[in-house]
Amino acid sequence: MNKMAALGQLMRLDKPIGTYLLLWPTYWALWIASDGWPNAHLIVVFTLGVFIMRSAGCVINDFADRKVDGQVKRTSERPLVTGAVTTKEALALFAGLVIVAFLLVLTLSSFTIKMSVVALALASMYPFMKRYTNMPQLVLGLAFSWGMIMAFAEAQGAIPLTAWLLFSANVLWTIAYDTMYAMVDRDDDLKVGIKSTAILFGRNDTRIILTLQLLTLALLWQVGELNAFGWPYQLAMVIVAALFSYQQILIRNKARDACFKAFLNNHWVGLVIFFAIVIEYL
Repeated sequence: MNKMAALGQLMRLDKPIGTYLLLWPTYWALWIASDGWPNAHLIVVFTLGVFIMRSAGCVINDFADRKVDGQVKRTSERPLVTGAVTTKEALALFAGLVIVAFLLVLTLSSFTIKMSVVALALASMYPFMKRYTNMPQLVLGLAFSWGMIMAFAEAQGAIPLTAWLLFSANVLWTIAYDTMYAMVDRDDDLKVGIKSTAILFGRNDTRIILTLQLLTLALLWQVGELNAFGWPYQLAMVIVAALFSYQQILIRNKARDACFKAFLNNHWVGLVIFFAIVIEYL
C-alpha cells in the first residue's frame, strides 16, 4: 500500500458511513436554523467541516488505539498497526486537518468560533474515553451533535429550544447506533480492556437501544410540533420507526455481522429525516 492510500485509509475515505452519520444531523439543524434556505457559504463550510473533522477524529482515534487495534479482528489491518503510517505522520495529519477546519470556522461569526472550541475538545477527547468510562458513546454523541449547535449559533446568533431538542435527539440516537457498532467488537474489547456501552449494557443491550430509539423519536416528533411541520415530516417519523424496528430484528441475536448491518442502516434514518425537512420548507 502506498503512503497516500494508507493516509486515505487512516481518514476512512474508503468508509464514508461516519461522515454520513455526522453530516445528516448537521444538515437537519442547518436547514431548520436557516428556515429552509441556508446560504451557499454555510453549506460549504459545514459540509467541509463535517468531512474534515470526521477524518481528524478517525486519525486521532487510530492513534489512541494503535496498541490495541492489532488484537481486535475488525481493526487488525489499520495503517498504524501494519506500519503503513507512522505515529508522527498520523499526528501531523491530525494537526493539518484541525488547522484547515479552524480556518473554515474563522469565516464564521465570533459566537460560532467560540462554539467550535467545544467541538474540537470533544472530538479530541472521545478516542481516549474508551479507557476511562463505560460510556464513550455518550462522548461520541456529544461530539457528533455539537455541529448542530454551531449551525444555530451561526444562522440565528442564538441557540433556541429546537436546537437543544435536536441536539438531545442526536446524542441519544448516536449512543444507540454506536452501541450496535460496539456489539461487533464486544468480545475483543473485553480481552483488551476497552470500555463501551455494549459491555456496560450487557444482556440488556437490545432493550436499552430500543429505549434510546423511542426517546429519539419522541424528541424528533417534538421538533416537528415546535416548527409546525406537516405530513412529510410525520411520514418520515413513521419510516424512521420502521427502520428502527428493522434494526431491532437484525440485532436480536447479537451476531457480529447483523449488528454491523444494523449500524450501517442508520445512514437511511438520517437521510430520510433530512429529505423530510427539505420538503417541509419547499
